[in-house]
Amino acid sequence: MQTKVLSVGGSIIAPDKPDTEFLGKFSQMVTEWLSENPDSRLILVAGGGGPARNYQNAYREVASEFSDEQKKNCSFKDNAETDYACDWLGIMATRLNAQLLKTCFGPLCQQEVVTDPTKVNDFTGRILVAAGWKPGFSTDNDAVLLAEKFQADTVVNLSNIEKVYTDDPRKNPDAKPLDTISWADFRKMVGDEWVPGKNCPFDPIASRKASELSLTVICAGGKNIPNIRAILDNSSYIGTTIKN
Repeated sequence: MQTKVLSVGGSIIAPDKPDTEFLGKFSQMVTEWLSENPDSRLILVAGGGGPARNYQNAYREVASEFSDEQKKNCSFKDNAETDYACDWLGIMATRLNAQLLKTCFGPLCQQEVVTDPTKVNDFTGRILVAAGWKPGFSTDNDAVLLAEKFQADTVVNLSNIEKVYTDDPRKNPDAKPLDTISWADFRKMVGDEWVPGKNCPFDPIASRKASELSLTVICAGGKNIPNIRAILDNSSYIGTTIKN
């Protein structure tokens, strides 16, 4: 049984609230693809999206007004503890998004949402849905760990960008889209440090692990359903391929 991993960004599932149009089209495409490919199965890893950032920003805003006495009794003591608290808020958002994804696929997804990729050893059904595990990285890293466990050689990272750019195109009009990039060059771009809510094409911690495993990661636009289907079919697609 061939396994493919899709890291479905929260910005696609719930940019602000659940995108029901996307969820309907995506679930229909996936169901049809699985019907036509009986020897394949999919792992879907849900990100946190708008809800995660909304709650993280709310915590930071409230905590910034705490008195010294309040700070003694909460986690808002230094940046590390603040990041830890924000990571957990983001993780909870991924779990809600993952549960929504699971319900869209009914009997195709027979197992409960995976919240610890190191403790799932079997894969029943045709779809496995996973969410955030613990602080220190995003669900991109969970996708990489599940790809390793179930012998998938590629992770498809679906987000609100179609390709990786040489720089942030919102800030640099000279930024160029890339069709391919090596892990060495990509890791120079994203760095080595994870910050909760960090907006980058693929999480730095996940990038290091993917490079070590010689995984291929394809970054593509999550709203382009025909393009996702082309990636699943190993056909020509729009996106950026990252590999060693």
